[in-house]
Amino acid sequence: MQIFEFNHPLIQHKLSILRNENTDTKLFRESLTEITSLMIYEATKDLKLKLIETKTPITIAKTKVLDEPVTIVPILRAGLGMVDAMLDVIPTAKVGHLGVYRDEKTFKPHYYYAKMPTNVAESKVIITDPMLATGGSIIYTIDYLKKLGVKNITVMCIIAAPEGIKNIEEKHSDISLYVASIDEKLNDHKYIVPGLGDAGDRIFGTK
Repeated sequence: MQIFEFNHPLIQHKLSILRNENTDTKLFRESLTEITSLMIYEATKDLKLKLIETKTPITIAKTKVLDEPVTIVPILRAGLGMVDAMLDVIPTAKVGHLGVYRDEKTFKPHYYYAKMPTNVAESKVIITDPMLATGGSIIYTIDYLKKLGVKNITVMCIIAAPEGIKNIEEKHSDISLYVASIDEKLNDHKYIVPGLGDAGDRIFGTK
């Protein structure tokens, strides 16, 4: 599995804002959007291109345009917080949705909703979830997408625990993972340490 951890100063600065327990909902959303915007350029560096002819004010030039559909699949609900930033950069992308939640007693993922574009199997699929803790929800999502025939899968997270990365690598070594920070560990409640709390609650102001 290819793992890319970002050490860019701008990302690290904005990540400090996300971690701060005093950051309000508005600033949290804005910082999450800005980090996602900075990460998406690297995460899409392997998109396929094709040559076309373009008439400039001077002459006819050979230029390049995207030659591959892109589907963004946020894991509900926190993954939605990363979607708008990605659509700003890739406005032609389609968006699928997958609802998976973690049982707080067993820590196992539970599926409750899915809706994908019709061409998802031919797409480069980018899964978004701010938190990669145990990896259960992301593994479930990758399993689901592969059953639909998807072969080109990238995962984008803001922070990740080593335990979750290991679990994904054991199941799906063929995917790429982009993460702003690999944190220290999971605690006994399977929360990331030092982490940033519950990303969904902080994005949507529900706690």
